Amino acid sequence: MTQDFPFRLSDPARFADALPDAADMVVIGGGVIGICTALFAARAGQRVVVLEKGRVAAEQSSRNWGWIRQQGRDPAEMPIMAEAQHIWTELSRETNEQIGLQQTGTTYLGYGAAAMERYKDWLPHAAPNGADSRLLSRAEIAAMYPDLTDRPVGALHTASDFRAEPWVAVPAFAQLAQRAGAQIIEGCAVRCLDIANGKVTGVMTERGRIRAARVVLAGGAWSSLFLRNHGIGLPQLSVRSQVAATEALPDIGQVAASTKRLAFRRRADGGYTLAPNTMSELFVGPDAFRALPHFLNQLKSDPFGCMIKPYAPQGFPDAWGTPRSWGADDETPFERMRILDPKPQPRRIAKLARDFAAMFPHLGTVKIKKSWAGMIDTMPDIVPVVDHAPLEGLIVGTGMSGHGFGIGPAMGRILADLAMGHGAGHDMGRFRFNRFTDGTRMVPGPDV
Repeated sequence: MTQDFPFRLSDPARFADALPDAADMVVIGGGVIGICTALFAARAGQRVVVLEKGRVAAEQSSRNWGWIRQQGRDPAEMPIMAEAQHIWTELSRETNEQIGLQQTGTTYLGYGAAAMERYKDWLPHAAPNGADSRLLSRAEIAAMYPDLTDRPVGALHTASDFRAEPWVAVPAFAQLAQRAGAQIIEGCAVRCLDIANGKVTGVMTERGRIRAARVVLAGGAWSSLFLRNHGIGLPQLSVRSQVAATEALPDIGQVAASTKRLAFRRRADGGYTLAPNTMSELFVGPDAFRALPHFLNQLKSDPFGCMIKPYAPQGFPDAWGTPRSWGADDETPFERMRILDPKPQPRRIAKLARDFAAMFPHLGTVKIKKSWAGMIDTMPDIVPVVDHAPLEGLIVGTGMSGHGFGIGPAMGRILADLAMGHGAGHDMGRFRFNRFTDGTRMVPGPDV
């Protein structure tokens, strides 16, 4: 596969199966969560169809950093992430693509006692879930990065973590799903659910109706908007994160790392993926005001972790002018914006290159090959919703909060099982849909 950056609407459709009249299960959204849901449902003998308004993996599933980590995860996610890493290894063997899966490890550098204390507090969650996480000393960091100009006091390191190339991996998994019998249709937006007597009976798409008793919503940043049209509230917001890929550079280490200036990882093409590891940007819209009470604890714990922008660009899910209601015969926001493609800020991208060069001076001038941005769907407690919705036949998997790529295969397996009426195989209490309405206190995941 030659495509090596986020996909565009001008790219030819690779998945163009015929629209069926009926299915056992419809999956809304062709990102890593939706594709993996379809893969496991099809392998279980279900007639499943994935409907993607734009291109498979064209939004956050191809725009993320490519990390597949257990390190720093919420404790409730750790067993699921252990399963995900096992699935990643299996699926990598089954694809016809080189998806770049490598077990290269993850390192978070710590620059003071407070950071090291947070790492120490998280460490007990590692070993029971199969992660070989440990704290590193200054000397060990110096041996790992001998030319690093930063002076961290220590680090948290997990050698068992993986990485992969997102723009290759997710379409490769989609091919596996097709081989298992799943139908995947790009350029086909779901306008709304078809509901009768309080139950889901199918979906209404821009091309017609599909009968189905079970629908899995894996719409990423668009999920809350889709639900609101049906009178279902979900305090999900989306924040912009910016990423850059460098030209080929000398190898300074295969380990994915987070530092005080930026995060970086080695790429299969010999360059590095660079990204700010703090200060995502929230575009304020109607949903931001509705969700504010749920996000107060997150804001209090990290008041400067998000830059506030006064309004979203036209057509974004929470833009002021984006419609909140429509019918089955109406053109929807999903058709007006097939691919959510936020623009990176050139000055921030240039700063990433300068900072990386300053950290490793022997690299010389760091040249940027490509830059992009993505909208990360996030929840008040920084863990997803993976649960039955308050509407019979609807299952929701969204709000992965920047963690979706790595954990996606296991979350897809869980969603498929939930939709088929089976158990999840894990304690899913932290990921309940109704935690935002039953008085549960919003406690954000670990700050590591």
